[in-house]
Amino acid sequence: MQISLKHSTVRIVQITDSHLGEKPGDGLLGMDTGESLQHVINLVKSERPQVDLLLATGDIANSGRIESYKRFAQMTGGIADHALWLPGNHDLVEPMRAAIDGGTHMDAVADVSNWRIIMVNSKIPGEVGGAIAEAELTFLREQLQNSRAEHVMVCLHHHPINIDCEWLDEQRVSNADAFFSVLAEFDTVRAVLWGHIHQQIDQWRGDVKLMSTPSTCIQFAPLQPSFKLDRLNPGYRWLELHIDGSISTSVSRIDETFDIDYDYTGGY
Repeated sequence: MQISLKHSTVRIVQITDSHLGEKPGDGLLGMDTGESLQHVINLVKSERPQVDLLLATGDIANSGRIESYKRFAQMTGGIADHALWLPGNHDLVEPMRAAIDGGTHMDAVADVSNWRIIMVNSKIPGEVGGAIAEAELTFLREQLQNSRAEHVMVCLHHHPINIDCEWLDEQRVSNADAFFSVLAEFDTVRAVLWGHIHQQIDQWRGDVKLMSTPSTCIQFAPLQPSFKLDRLNPGYRWLELHIDGSISTSVSRIDETFDIDYDYTGGY
């Protein structure tokens, strides 16, 4: 995907882990995930009226149904002129493709300003945890080699680093060393962005910024040995990718309250 802008700074919104149901009222642990997503979308539109690209980094749907993806596309369609989607462990790729009906949402690469954004599939069919297939690593290396962009951001669903949350770290990218080895070959990589963990992280790995983003529905408590919900509200991440390779970014959360089963400990 080639995106033409009249300005040099790339304005991005990341929405992740919406777990959207097929119809209004469908929920997750007591939360209506469509309602919470709509509140996040309303916040995005009030805070970020001009967005160049929407990134949806997986677990768009809770059960992989085409109706959920059509619903997500309709709900988020007004955020930006362009969108890129990644599959998460809850998603099914074929219904995702069918829902966009020839659209470019599933493109793996976007060139915009002097940045390249690469979407890496970390989904293992039938598994909760993530890994990056050898063919996907080869694709990543090729896209980094062939890029004329001065700066690159790589996006995926699963976390490629340990986050000191034992039950979630069992689901991290199992071959993260191979992933980072590819990135280390190129001095254009500025950032890695992901979802899955339903919590915010902002760290550095050398000169590469590492970021994760809250879910638009339930939140996972950090630093836990087993499943536990956090009482923080849903949110999204905005990013501004500057022409010099620097990144401005922050997470914004909604104010609404929800009736959630915070005592649930049955796993996820």
